[in-house]
Amino acid sequence: MNNVLVTESIQFVADHYHSLPNFSEPRHGHNWQAEVTIRDTSSSTLNLILEAWLKKIDYSLLNDLLDLKGRNPTAEVLAEYLFHFLENYGLFPIKVRIREKPNFWASCSLQSGR
Repeated sequence: MNNVLVTESIQFVADHYHSLPNFSEPRHGHNWQAEVTIRDTSSSTLNLILEAWLKKIDYSLLNDLLDLKGRNPTAEVLAEYLFHFLENYGLFPIKVRIREKPNFWASCSLQSGR
């Protein structure tokens, strides 16, 4: 069973804005999607941890989250944030993808040699 991968997807709504040099956008919102792939051995816990993460970010202004303070909350940053959130709860995802728009995804993957 160690070769089986499980992918779970959740949707959330959140606003963000960009205020970096050469990358500025006013506050706007998205219907985001997070997709997490893990080995089947820890899939029963995945849903509970994703729900905890969802409570932190759903219907929020991402720029105001303490965990993202000082970072531009892009899809790339959210993918990395969720990846490390899962690791902090003892899950080791294979891949985390965050969809900001129907045609825009960012992912964070397990590095080789780990």
